[in-house]
Amino acid sequence: MQQAKKIAIIGSGFSSLAASCYLAKAGFDVTVYEKNATVGGRARQLKGNGFTFDIGPTWYWMPDVFEKFFTDFNKKPSDYYTLEKLSPAYKVFFGENNSIDIADNLNDIITTFESIEKGSGKKLEKFISEAKTNYDIAIKELVYRPGDSIIELVTLETAKRVSQFFSTISRTVKSKFNDYRLQQILEFPVLFLGAKPSNTPGFYNFMNYADFGLGTWHPKGGMYKVVEAMETLAIELGVKFQTNANVEKIITSNNKATGLVVNGEKIDSGVVLSGADYHFTETLLDSSQRQYSENYWSKKTFAPSSLLFYVGFDKKIENVNHHTLFFDAAFEQHAKEIYDTKKWPENPLFYASFPSITDDSFAPNGSEAATFLIPLATDLEDTPALREKYFDMIIDRFEKLTKQSVRKNIIFKDSFCVNDFKEQYNSYGGNAYGLANILTQTAFLRPKIESKKVENLYFTGQLTVPGPGVPPALISGKIASDKIIKAYKI
Repeated sequence: MQQAKKIAIIGSGFSSLAASCYLAKAGFDVTVYEKNATVGGRARQLKGNGFTFDIGPTWYWMPDVFEKFFTDFNKKPSDYYTLEKLSPAYKVFFGENNSIDIADNLNDIITTFESIEKGSGKKLEKFISEAKTNYDIAIKELVYRPGDSIIELVTLETAKRVSQFFSTISRTVKSKFNDYRLQQILEFPVLFLGAKPSNTPGFYNFMNYADFGLGTWHPKGGMYKVVEAMETLAIELGVKFQTNANVEKIITSNNKATGLVVNGEKIDSGVVLSGADYHFTETLLDSSQRQYSENYWSKKTFAPSSLLFYVGFDKKIENVNHHTLFFDAAFEQHAKEIYDTKKWPENPLFYASFPSITDDSFAPNGSEAATFLIPLATDLEDTPALREKYFDMIIDRFEKLTKQSVRKNIIFKDSFCVNDFKEQYNSYGGNAYGLANILTQTAFLRPKIESKKVENLYFTGQLTVPGPGVPPALISGKIASDKIIKAYKI
């Protein structure tokens, strides 16, 4: 039992950080091995020419999940970072002279809807009330369950709503709202789950409550401040971190995980927990010890990859919000190109974040930091020429929609795409978010937290339960740690 108290964690993303804290608190000897130079997994930071960028996540939603995490350690988020609620929460462009600001409170959002489509205000109020009920059910009853059995989904409340699991977000929204702009605003939040609204169960409208009910927040200094907060907490609890630590093999004996090979060195450990890409982690085992075949992974629906640009402008940008969505292209066509035809989009939707509007730590005085993101299919050809083609495309549209010239003001630019996701994160197909949360990949239908072939081997992160996104990653870390604590704690 003493050996089992030593735990090696592969990767240092949000799920690994969360798990490391819970395991250290329970008395385990925890070491985290991160292949890159800094912790954070996909939530790292880029700096250049006085600009700062969050490389990965930029949205802070579901603040209650973060609060619950820190409360489990008698802490608060405010012990580590400062939150600001964004007002407006975000802006959506649908074309020239056609944009909508989403307010920071439900009453004002209802008023906005009503001004666009008569009668939609009352419909939205009812829709969000139902979404809140689903959110409470999801957070209180479902998402902290380990995904071991269908029984986990069967409660009195879910039984009442079983039809919502077989309908879709898209169908539900379009049955209630006629204006295409309102439809797209209500379909947008489920994109965080990595799937098309037309493939996402209607029950997942709880993401609309996360949006309109709980609001959009910004941690001062960016999402990397949350990473630093969790790292600090982990160190306070006794967790050790090793960066530039490339895990090359999971060592087993009699089908039990007994350690790792890291940078060529053998390291003994009683338990191995991987927050790295699930498919990659299993390639660290002999083929006979892998739970899931290449055929299994090839048939799964993965969340998109992304083409990201990190751009520094030598002036302030006008007519945008901290978070700005550009939905001036055909929503369903772009989704089809991501999930069905799997090709570079002809006319992509894109997203832009301008954190320096809210937080002057992101850019020099009088300048603006921006992150542009285009969702893409996985496993696309990724070349400098293609990246430049799409940068020109979205900057042309950006200038036209926001009615300003910005190209000549670019003084810093970097990019991140499919090849980088593969190289830096060992990401299957270069996906950015994990497995899509469609009905056939929900809860017990996702890859398992505990290996059924190798004892003492566990998994956490966006390919396991509950799914993609930062709050689900925190929850996944808790689920995995609870399993380990139950199995090995004296």
